[in-house]
This record gives sequence, C-alpha cells and structure tokens, in this order.
Amino acid sequence: MNAVRFSILDRSRVRRGQSHPEALRETVEFARLAEGWGYHRFWVAEHHSVPGVAGSAPTVLAAAVAAATSRIRVGTGGVMLPNHRPLVVAEQFGVLESLFPGRIDMGLGRSVGFTGGVRRALGHGKDDAEDFDARLTELLEYLSRGRDGVHAWPAEGLRIPAYLLATGSGAARAARFGLPLVIANVRGEAALAEAIADYRKDFRPAPWGDSPYVMISTTVLIADTEAEAHRLLLPEAWAAAYSRTHGEFPPLIPPEDIHPETLPPRQRRYLEDALRHHISGTEDTVAESLESLLSRTTPDEILVHTSTHDPAARRTSHHRLSHLLSLHP
Repeated sequence: MNAVRFSILDRSRVRRGQSHPEALRETVEFARLAEGWGYHRFWVAEHHSVPGVAGSAPTVLAAAVAAATSRIRVGTGGVMLPNHRPLVVAEQFGVLESLFPGRIDMGLGRSVGFTGGVRRALGHGKDDAEDFDARLTELLEYLSRGRDGVHAWPAEGLRIPAYLLATGSGAARAARFGLPLVIANVRGEAALAEAIADYRKDFRPAPWGDSPYVMISTTVLIADTEAEAHRLLLPEAWAAAYSRTHGEFPPLIPPEDIHPETLPPRQRRYLEDALRHHISGTEDTVAESLESLLSRTTPDEILVHTSTHDPAARRTSHHRLSHLLSLHP
C-alpha cells in the first residue's frame, strides 16, 4: 500500500445541534490535522441548500484550508460545473493557485441542484448537465490560452491540475478529455475494476495529462471492533436513506437514535445500500479490505471520505489509518 497515495475528502457535515459555521471551522481544523498525519490532499465539496452539509462555496473554503496549512495539496471534490460559468471557475482557481502555488487541485463534477427549487435558484435545470462537455472544453481553454479573445487572468498559463469526478459516463469522459479520474466505490470492486480498465484503455493523452491517473473515493473507518465501526457509520447511512425518501439531506444524528428495524421497508433498504462497499472495522480488517481493493483496481490514489456523528471518533479513525499506512508528513 506504500506506493498508493491517500487523501481526504471532507463534506463539512453538520451534526444535530451544530451550526453550519461550526461545521466549516471544524473542516479547517481537520485539514490541519490531516496535514500533520501525512495525507497527500485535502478536498472540500459543493452542496446547495442542504441542511446537513455546510460546504456550499468550495473555492472559498479551499482558500481557508490552504491558508491554514502549509504543505498538503488542497482542492475541490468537486466544483459542480453546471452551476458556474467556466470563466469564473478558471479565475477562481487562478487566484487560488497564485496565492498557494503548487498546492491547488481543481476537481470538477456535473451534478445539479438536489431539488427543482435549488436548480431554479442556481439559474438552471436538470438539462444543463447535458452541456457539460462544452463547459469543460471552455474551462480548459481558459486555463491554457484563452477563448474568443477573453482571458481568465490570473489562471492562464498556470499549472492547475484538473480532475473529473465520475458519475455515469464520467469515466469515459475523463478518458476522452485526457483527465485524471475520480471514481466512487459505490457498486463494488468488480464494477469499479471494469470502469477503471475501460478508462485506462480509452485514455487519450492531452496537454493537461499524458497518462491515466485513477483516484478511488471510498469510506474508510477504523474502530476497536467491527460492531463499533458499524455503529459509527450508521448516522451517515441513515441520512442518505432519509434523503432518498424525504427529499432532504438532514444533519447527522447519534447512532443510538437510529433503529433500522423500525424504519419503513423502503428506507431500510436504502440504509442497507448506503452501508455497502465501505471499508471498516479494526486495523487488521481494514488492511485486508484495502489490499483487496488495491489488488483488483490498482489505483494511484485513495480519497477517503468518512462521516460520523462523533467528530472525535472520525479524527481517531483517520489518525489510526495514517499509522496503518505509515504515512509521513
């Protein structure tokens, strides 16, 4: 596992009784810890009008994280390109790279707002994701030479690595554009391995990437026992199941308030689905699961995203994982 980089994605999850500003400050503090533990990158996400997620302006939050750290790479997982004009995205990342040279990553996704109201407030509809290729092409042109006489100062000419988050056809798109791939482990190792193999086979070298690069996004949690690890993961799984049955992603609640056997059948199925494909348990169990994932998919990097109701347990898990992997700052 020493040849594979390990990084962190933090979604600024809000816990019941916690304010959104508190969650954002916790993200910045968590980044400081991650740097000290030796993780390679620290990425933040973009969500709009979500009660349980505080991160709505990823480039602003990335700036705060970069200012609070000194070595770790900082980026977005990701900026949702349908929500923004490519020129503005290029300019924002140009400012970040200018202020924190050699440390900024531009992770890009194509998700749109969670509800119709959010999409209207952002000024688009579901169909806007369909012009993603055109938006991505425009953005990459601004980073290299400008477009139609318009220049995205100070971004133009700077080396700002772009990464493409895979959803649906995302892996094929990343190969076509010659971009590094960030792919979530949501369908199991077999499906993941197939998508990665296709990406590597179809990869077309481009000015911003001459060879494939694969980052797998997955949940990893270490606890003293298997049962404790499962208990710590329940709040995030419950929130995911709640969002699919109520149309709203809620703050995390304590695991002792979650009783799967009392949930409606549909919500219980979603909860069980949300707990699949996680890597969790004791150090020995997690090491074995990681070795299996790495051997079947051979990624270049693992992007760890783990949410719990207990912030101390999450910090401890990531610290223990850094020791398991022998990470060094």
